Amino acid sequence: MEINISDENCPLRKSLEVIGGKWTMLIIYQINERTIRYGELKRSVVGISEKMLISQLKFLTEKGIVNKKSYPEIPPRVEYTLTEMGKKLLPIINKIIEFGLNNNI
Repeated sequence: MEINISDENCPLRKSLEVIGGKWTMLIIYQINERTIRYGELKRSVVGISEKMLISQLKFLTEKGIVNKKSYPEIPPRVEYTLTEMGKKLLPIINKIIEFGLNNNI
């Protein structure tokens, strides 16, 4: 397959706009096949600021990668799951992990 990476509609370029951020794949990998609460996600993505996590989760929700469910409780409870599109990214992330393991990266 040949693509024109100079084209702003290039599928590689478009995909990297969604998954190419520093924290994006780490967040997706941590959510994985489960439902995770915000606090647990914050603890599991070491080094991310609260502001950045909130921003990334909002972005991933807008892009259709993550579902957010808020409960009207005190204290507020917010849970995240991957959408079907988000789950399609898990094999790609696993391949990247495998590449890193196999090549001592």
